[in-house]
Amino acid sequence: MDVFGLIGRLSQAMAIPDTAALVLLIAAAPVCFYVAYSDLRAMRIPNWTVYALFGLFVVLGPFLMPLPQYGGQLLHMPILLIVGMVVNAAGLAGAGDAKFVAAAGPYLWAADLRVLIVIFMANLLAAFVSHRLAKYSGLRGLAPDWQSWTMGWKFPMGLSLAGSLLIYLALGAA
Repeated sequence: MDVFGLIGRLSQAMAIPDTAALVLLIAAAPVCFYVAYSDLRAMRIPNWTVYALFGLFVVLGPFLMPLPQYGGQLLHMPILLIVGMVVNAAGLAGAGDAKFVAAAGPYLWAADLRVLIVIFMANLLAAFVSHRLAKYSGLRGLAPDWQSWTMGWKFPMGLSLAGSLLIYLALGAA
């Protein structure tokens, strides 16, 4: 089977409605691109981006799904915020990363968890390798002042988290 056939089968098996995924993708993309850029540049995910991402879902959600489902999707946020606080307290992720995951929570359908884990794992590996290759190549000269180049083993997770959300929504919309 070719890659496009696999992507087609994967997107058909996802629980997120295709219209909701498309609208949420279009709305979230600018915020996600800024989150990735900001984390690469300053190793920081600004609070306003987290508020914007969550606010977009709050505003658009009632038009994209029945209200009981909308309420259920909103419950993902406090659950993921608590998990993120524990992960942050353990030193495994930054506070901005935890807040971004919580804000992205309503965009994610629980039935798609296995697909989401695969997307995140593949995206994390690709983002880490790409960042390290750029860090130790001439590409670093395109953005010599980015803080992520000088952080040792620390990695700008916003790049992978935002990318994973966009890939998930794009597959859902496909």
